[in-house]
Amino acid sequence: MVRKQKPKIEKPKVKQSIRKKQRKPDSSYGAKDIYVLKGLEPVRKRPAMYIGTTGPSGLHHLIFETVDNSIDEAMAGFCDEIKVSILPENRIEVVDNGRGIPVETHPQTKKSALETVMTTLHAGAKFGGKVYQVSGGLHGVGISVVCALSRYMRVEVCRNGNRYAQEYSQGRVKTKVKKVGTCSVTGTTVIFEPDSRIFPEIKFEFDLILKHLRQQAYLTKGVKFIITDLRAKEEKRYAFYFDGGIVSYVKHLVRGRPMRHPNIFYGFGERNGVAVETALCYTKEYESYEETFANNIHTSEGGTHLTGFRSALTRTLNDYSRKKGLLKESEENLSGQDVREGLTSVISVKTREPQFEGQTKTKLGNPEARLAVESLFSETFTDFLERSPQDAKAIIENCILSQKARRAAKAAKETVLRKGILDGLTLPGKLADCASRKPEESELYIVEGESAGGSGKQARDRRFQAILPLRGKILNVERTRLDRVLASNEIKSLIIAMGTAIAEDFDINKTRYHRIIIMTDSDVDGQHIRTLLLTLFYRYFRPLINKGFLYIAQPPLYRIQVGKKIEYAYAEEEKEKVLKSIQKGKLGTVSIQRYKGLGEMNPEQLWETTMNPENRVLLQVTIESAYQADKVFDTLMGKEVFPRKKFIQIHAKKVKNLDI
Repeated sequence: MVRKQKPKIEKPKVKQSIRKKQRKPDSSYGAKDIYVLKGLEPVRKRPAMYIGTTGPSGLHHLIFETVDNSIDEAMAGFCDEIKVSILPENRIEVVDNGRGIPVETHPQTKKSALETVMTTLHAGAKFGGKVYQVSGGLHGVGISVVCALSRYMRVEVCRNGNRYAQEYSQGRVKTKVKKVGTCSVTGTTVIFEPDSRIFPEIKFEFDLILKHLRQQAYLTKGVKFIITDLRAKEEKRYAFYFDGGIVSYVKHLVRGRPMRHPNIFYGFGERNGVAVETALCYTKEYESYEETFANNIHTSEGGTHLTGFRSALTRTLNDYSRKKGLLKESEENLSGQDVREGLTSVISVKTREPQFEGQTKTKLGNPEARLAVESLFSETFTDFLERSPQDAKAIIENCILSQKARRAAKAAKETVLRKGILDGLTLPGKLADCASRKPEESELYIVEGESAGGSGKQARDRRFQAILPLRGKILNVERTRLDRVLASNEIKSLIIAMGTAIAEDFDINKTRYHRIIIMTDSDVDGQHIRTLLLTLFYRYFRPLINKGFLYIAQPPLYRIQVGKKIEYAYAEEEKEKVLKSIQKGKLGTVSIQRYKGLGEMNPEQLWETTMNPENRVLLQVTIESAYQADKVFDTLMGKEVFPRKKFIQIHAKKVKNLDI
């Protein structure tokens, strides 16, 4: 994904001597200045402390926190259907058929248990340890945070044949708990509307909610999840139900990718109070994809359960290979990198007291989770290999092939690094470097061909702009291993110019430029080169994208001249606006030039339109969803033809500008 941005050039700071003034003690500071926030006021005062952000991610966390309460009921065995509806006027409804939140008077608060749960931080059955053996909840603060950050909330509970209801606003009770009817079933319904004073923009993304619920359906097998969007005239409705659990999830993750062995591995067990589920398979791709969960919470940064899994995977495959004579005594063991090439795996653990690192629970810290995963996975996976020799042989052959490629890549990589050291601190001869040695103010333009490179060298500001021309189209790294990637002279030049090294030697702190700008022609060849470069950066230099260092230059498409007046248009819509304004002014004959290459512009035009920080428009490359990005790169740049053909057929009608 890309977004428009005009990055500012940081100017050198001038040091000034400042005489420090003696500060007088503030005698007005006293007990009256200490503020005590009551109830849910701390949540409204510092919402980001509880939901991570007040942006789109935090907004959707309100839904997921509410759904997690229903999932807790499902994991306890009392709920088998959860419905989520996006209603008009920015409202969300979550309905489950669990036991329903209790409504009787709470012995400590002397209020209804429902009111206590909804308006008190850290109040709920999951804190006592008897009702829920395991539970999720995104931040462990419960639905009370959703209540605090909602302009309107209504909760209806069906229990003991009666329906009860209570309404809230901004964490405060608006009505008492009232009996509003009868029920033949049990369950809880929550309707809430986020507060616009907390969230700058309230816009629910159906696809994001859909993805989360699908994921939860895989992790909570036997439970039906239904999502409905009622905002448009034609409602959208999806339902998910998976008896296969995480095995079904692995099938979903590898769809469209050929597998190396016929059967998907699945293992389950419990040790020291930790329930462990693992599923995996190997595909004919080179990248690995590992999804980890703790109490149904997606731990995107992994943690102890992932560490235990990786350790057991490497040890088990080495032990099996030695036992069956697939690895000779004289040969080195398979490394973690070798056994993870082409791996797709899902690891899910459930524990009574999960310990997460970070506010948004992206990394699990429980030491017992590592031990449980390591021992249980090792046992079940060893049994799988013994019982499925065909699968085992295919997996080991893949790992040994990966090992050979790793050795070749290591030799090639050492050659590249050695060349980088011997040649120059010596940089590639084709690189026209900038004078500045400060990465934060330096830019590297990657351009196609010597012609564009020549124009760029003349147009640039030598103080902070470097130019690296590449000859022709670089290798498609999606279809090959690292050893072949490093055999490409153009890619080697780029690695040495950036200074970061590659693979396990990659070090983002050695980046020589904090703005790396891809500047290609706007024709089909230029777009292809841009795509190949994006694939290279995504696969081997992703931290540069995550840090926001990668950009795409936007040269103008048209030069429009009327008399002595010249204007540039960067898109078709912009051209039409310029032409309309000219026609209104009746300024004379209009001359329109369509640029197809950077070489068609003289250096002054290239500087003014595309390289001058005051005028240029850059697209910053970002990754909103790593998994979705991974799938797109696999589909469009991978070896398999059919998925690419299908993608083109589906999206062909959406193409607006196609150079022929």
